Amino acid sequence: MSARLAHSATNQWYQKPVRQLIVCLTAALCLAGPGLAACAAQPASPPSSSKSALSGSPTNDVNPANIKRVRSSLPPGYEIADVTGPISAAALWGFGAGWTAAPPQCAALADPAPADPGARGYSASGAGGIMYVVVAVPAQPAPADTAIGECARWTMTFAHTTGDVSLSDAPVIDGVETVAMTVTTRTVVESGTETDGQAVTAQAYLDGHVVFVTLITDPGSPHPALDARSVGDLLVATVAALRG
Repeated sequence: MSARLAHSATNQWYQKPVRQLIVCLTAALCLAGPGLAACAAQPASPPSSSKSALSGSPTNDVNPANIKRVRSSLPPGYEIADVTGPISAAALWGFGAGWTAAPPQCAALADPAPADPGARGYSASGAGGIMYVVVAVPAQPAPADTAIGECARWTMTFAHTTGDVSLSDAPVIDGVETVAMTVTTRTVVESGTETDGQAVTAQAYLDGHVVFVTLITDPGSPHPALDARSVGDLLVATVAALRG
């Protein structure tokens, strides 16, 4: 046995009893003194969030012009059109100017870049729904954990349209904060006719930009709809393209 291996074996021999002694002494102090409540009230692991965790990896500079590279990632056979100017997920969901959110702080999730004239992207429409992919400069940073916690479920209102929004599992992208939402909308006109809609949006905040992918589907359509996985996959592909 070499000197290094012998030293390692010696460490392993005495470290185990020492660790056991520390554990026993800590347990005894917790049970014997007024620190019982403090010992017993150890914080539990935080619940999982729909906001994906940031990694420590550095990110590359974002080039919005590279969004043209995602055309090949859009659903095959769909009609593709350019999207430009200020645009929001809320507008794509069917909510016009002046819509409100409850609680109000959740509004930023549905409209992170309300006034960016340089917003750009594509729409792709086909039998499975209409998919949008947009890159823009947000009006504020990525939502804080407190905002995410307060907006697990929230509502929107505009004229005759209401919406129920729920946070859902967001795709995990290295070095990027992401948020995903599912939306159910209902519009009732004066005649009493009701129109329902469904949407899924996933957003990524990276290097002073926000990317969002939104899928609008018709619950009454006879055709199979695209799903949340399609939205997440396109978001991942778009972030990769923008990073160049």
